Amino acid sequence: MTAIAIRTLNLSRNFGNVQAVDNLSLLIPKGIVFGFLGANGSGKTTTIRLLLGLLEPTSGRAEVLGFDTRSHSDKIRQCTGALLEHPGLYERLSAEDNLEFYGRVWRLPPAKRRSRIKELLNNMGLWHRRHQSVGGWSRGMKQKLAVARAMLHSPPLIFLDEPTTGLDPVAAAALRDELQEIVAREGVTVFLTTHNLVEAEKLCQQIGVIRQGKLLAVGHPDDLRASAGSPRIEIIGRGFTPKLLDWVRSQPLVSSVDINGNQLLITLLKQTSAAPLVRVLVQAGVEIEEVRKGSATLEEVFLTLMEVP
Repeated sequence: MTAIAIRTLNLSRNFGNVQAVDNLSLLIPKGIVFGFLGANGSGKTTTIRLLLGLLEPTSGRAEVLGFDTRSHSDKIRQCTGALLEHPGLYERLSAEDNLEFYGRVWRLPPAKRRSRIKELLNNMGLWHRRHQSVGGWSRGMKQKLAVARAMLHSPPLIFLDEPTTGLDPVAAAALRDELQEIVAREGVTVFLTTHNLVEAEKLCQQIGVIRQGKLLAVGHPDDLRASAGSPRIEIIGRGFTPKLLDWVRSQPLVSSVDINGNQLLITLLKQTSAAPLVRVLVQAGVEIEEVRKGSATLEEVFLTLMEVP
């Protein structure tokens, strides 16, 4: 039986007439990176605050690591790490002194504190800068240190609220790589809010999509892509004659055929092997350079779900 890190049942939160979170029901297993996708104002940050017990739900309930958010919010915050809107760093202090301060807050024993600080700074590529004042660092380096701060006390679950927002592409990619490695190494569960689809696809084993407080879809990225559109075959080549295209359109499993220069895009009714089609095209004289199979991209899935009916 799969252990559950987060469980919500009809979790809701109103702010006056605004329904920030609307009957949210989730089961998030331990040991995965869960990505929570949505546009700005969709309810992602409010959900994190509810799960941390920083907000009381209007209705419904939630459990985090087996603790009810209403009655055991202090225990939840002791057992989790969080990086929310602000990195929570003291810019006049060095990187090492920042983590030393938080290690004392978490009451880590001195030896454990020192070894953990060295371990995290090494893993984040910051050990050689440990004596530098954080105030002079780039945003990307500060975010790396903020992630280290959230993981300092070795929590089994961490919440990261859009950790790469505002970073340039190189810094964002570096932070994602560091995060992926440290999560795999330590086996923690991560609740990650983002609207960066590359980030979600790279890091997450499960994704939930929220719009205006409502959960629209949840599942593995591959399952979301498969459910959102028909499978496709893209063929790059030369020699696509009108007669040949008519033959392709007549095939039982072919839904539609589009041609754009040397690119032939075939949409299928269901998954099937591309080999028979490719073989006939080659026999008919088509010069094929490349064949790709796929389904809807995660971006297409997201944009479709974000469309207001």
